[in-house]
Amino acid sequence: MSAAPSDLTARLGLGADARAIILNADDLGMCRAANRAVLPLLAEGYLDSSTVMVPCPWAPDALAAAAADPGLDVGVHLVLTSEWTRYRWRPLTGIGTSLVDDAGYFPADVEAVERRATDTDVAVELVAQLDAALSAGVDVSHLDNHMGSVYGLVTGRSFLPVVLELAAARGLPFRLPRSLDGLEAVGADPSDAGFRRLLDAAAAAADAAGVVILDRLWTHPFELSGEGTAQEEDYDAVKAGFLDLLRRVRPGVTEIYLHPMLPGDELADAVDYGAPKRGHEERLLRDPDVAAVIAAEGLVRVGWRDLRAVQRGER
Repeated sequence: MSAAPSDLTARLGLGADARAIILNADDLGMCRAANRAVLPLLAEGYLDSSTVMVPCPWAPDALAAAAADPGLDVGVHLVLTSEWTRYRWRPLTGIGTSLVDDAGYFPADVEAVERRATDTDVAVELVAQLDAALSAGVDVSHLDNHMGSVYGLVTGRSFLPVVLELAAARGLPFRLPRSLDGLEAVGADPSDAGFRRLLDAAAAAADAAGVVILDRLWTHPFELSGEGTAQEEDYDAVKAGFLDLLRRVRPGVTEIYLHPMLPGDELADAVDYGAPKRGHEERLLRDPDVAAVIAAEGLVRVGWRDLRAVQRGER
């Protein structure tokens, strides 16, 4: 279901018909391969923003880099899940809460979070993650969420009131889209009337709280088609799909999020699937054809700091 854009482009000082995009990299700090890809991409202007997974082992390295370079637009990727088999992470608030599985890690799937976690434990953990980033010296630009674990995508039980309260209190925008366009990639069904109502209510709550949100949230498949087979999708096919995605951007503010990482043994050992795709995305962001399409389409690149400035009345 399509939705008309909000007045966000006007609040950013752009025209009503402006097609603004935020190129964001999720999963900064997840592993060394993420940091080695994302931090240079940010510094060299191929990305507009990124979000760090504070509970992960390589978060200290990412936080230190973000603190050392105030020009980097870095938010916090709020974490309630730990999805890989051999490489996992735990809550900052310890293992004596409703946020862990039997092994003491965040659960591997969103459904377990929605069914087991208490609102209080979620609130305390998310504050701890944000405060850890701030204490490290990061000028946090926004909040978003790993694997959509706060949206209520599986059972309908969301933690959005917790997140919006935090975002409003700290003056931070949050990655919540007004439109269902593109949300299939995070498990939402655009034809699901129940989820449509949930999203409408969440957007209204964000507006009431003064939290700036997106018009749309887009990505492309996490895995390569035919991964691990002789028919595995190659880089050229991935690029063609991404260029088509850019050409389809509508008026309003659309975040397009990717997961660029440097390919190699470390990444392959950490993740259960999708390692080749993450390597392709690092290459993709540097591809001059991507910049050419952005220019030809007249897309306007903005960052989350721009949205934060709108929320804080700094524009």
